[in-house]
Amino acid sequence: MNIYAENILDHYKNPRNKKKLGDATLSQPGVNPLCGDHLVMYLKIENNKIVEAAFEGKGCAISQAAASMLTETLENKTIQEAKKISKDDILEMLGIEIGPTRLKCALLAWDTLQESLKSVS
Repeated sequence: MNIYAENILDHYKNPRNKKKLGDATLSQPGVNPLCGDHLVMYLKIENNKIVEAAFEGKGCAISQAAASMLTETLENKTIQEAKKISKDDILEMLGIEIGPTRLKCALLAWDTLQESLKSVS
């Protein structure tokens, strides 16, 4: 097994920031109907900066690992910096080749983040 696959399994088995943020400024649900993955992304924002990011959800290793990695990346970023995170950034974080059928799994957290940020200037 390569180191990237091990990293995905580590984030899946020991997710970072997997919790409900009761004092979240934003919360946004996301669903991948193709395979049943679902999550809620939580952001706590102060002075235009993401001071805490978290998620809750269930799904495959790729969707949950991507959410875990994304929440780690988001902390201390401004809203503008968070909006600039791209699909390619997520795929780079995962570090493995993602086929077309798994792309929605890999990008579920990113899609959910982008949807939540639409409400913030």
